[in-house]
Amino acid sequence: MRDSVSGTRGGLAQRRHHWLTLAAALALLGSAAAPALARGYVPQGRCGPHERVQIDTVPAGHCVALVADETQGLAAPRRILEVTPGRFWVIDMGANWVPKRGRLLELTLPPGAARAKVSTLAEGLDRPLGLAKGPDGQIWMGEVHQVWRTPLPPPGQPIRREVMLPNLPTSGAHPLKEIAFGPGDALYVNMGSVTDSCRNDAQQQPVPCPELGGTQPRAAVYRAQLDPAQGWKVTRFEPFATGLRNSVALTVLPSGAVLQGENSIDYPDAAQPPEKLNRLQAGRHYGWPYCVGKGMAARGYEKRYDCAQATPPAQTWPAHAAPLHLLQGTAGSPFAGQLLVAWHGHRPAGQRVMRVPIRADGTPTGPPRPVLEGWAARQGVRPVGHPTGLAIDHDGRLWVVEDIHRAVLLVRPIQAP
Repeated sequence: MRDSVSGTRGGLAQRRHHWLTLAAALALLGSAAAPALARGYVPQGRCGPHERVQIDTVPAGHCVALVADETQGLAAPRRILEVTPGRFWVIDMGANWVPKRGRLLELTLPPGAARAKVSTLAEGLDRPLGLAKGPDGQIWMGEVHQVWRTPLPPPGQPIRREVMLPNLPTSGAHPLKEIAFGPGDALYVNMGSVTDSCRNDAQQQPVPCPELGGTQPRAAVYRAQLDPAQGWKVTRFEPFATGLRNSVALTVLPSGAVLQGENSIDYPDAAQPPEKLNRLQAGRHYGWPYCVGKGMAARGYEKRYDCAQATPPAQTWPAHAAPLHLLQGTAGSPFAGQLLVAWHGHRPAGQRVMRVPIRADGTPTGPPRPVLEGWAARQGVRPVGHPTGLAIDHDGRLWVVEDIHRAVLLVRPIQAP
């Protein structure tokens, strides 16, 4: 499953079938049965004070707890961020791709409580995604048309939005705005492609692709220069790297290395084309729509573009893994020195949270290894895993959100209080 409002006809039909089947089942079973069906998880004992979720592969000595779901009002959670110790903000897209149905939620987990407390901070957001703490100490957020920030209010108090990047493009299949801060007062923003493979209404694939041109090219990661002397005003906003279909998986290391997980072109083939981990450099082109994988011509562009011109990936990942979030493991946590990635895809290549060992400059030093794996659907136990967002809290514990199953999961030590 791709993170887009369109894709191959088969992929779109499958998504529609999934949601229509779920809606029909809820209608037949009635509201009393809705929470268990929508969530899909059947508790398998306890994980500390919480209900335990059965996933086959978890870190040694750990269990997976279900701490929030639709019974706390979750609809389509996409991101989670610990804003202060024990206080989390959650991006919820609401009715998934329906405009202006998104919310910003606050989640707290009182000591010993089985479930988290969830409250609403903002409603009517337009397909929100990006959520990050800025160098100014404020919380920044990306909607499809803008990036804004707010000071962190005292608990129970309203937020105060200030738009920092207005009038961003909202058209096409990949409008979501992931954001990531980097050294030098820089903010990086996803500007995903309009189409899957630059195919126009006449089913033509022109060279050059018009999406890559103009005054505001798409299929790019942009860099905003912020000026702290002017209240963190954006003084420059321009493409940083291009040829990137959809950069919803985006992070910047303390060294300044910009890493991107590429959701590649949608082929109907189960094994092609591979997804990619890219180390982005200023001014480089990374292949879309002309090339896939390590210098292979994309379908429709054979002998029409020299893929030697495209910067090769740092690593390739399985086709249809659908990386939807990148997170660097924090020092002192079990994930230090590793890059965590949520593989959201509905095919077996997805349904996992993975870790990649990396150097400080972002170079991978080994293949991806599972953190959470063995997440296929099992009747009476669990639904198929669809991780969309990750966070590591002040205790080094891993938090995972799932959009389709409306769940917030916590990976915690078995013996912890």
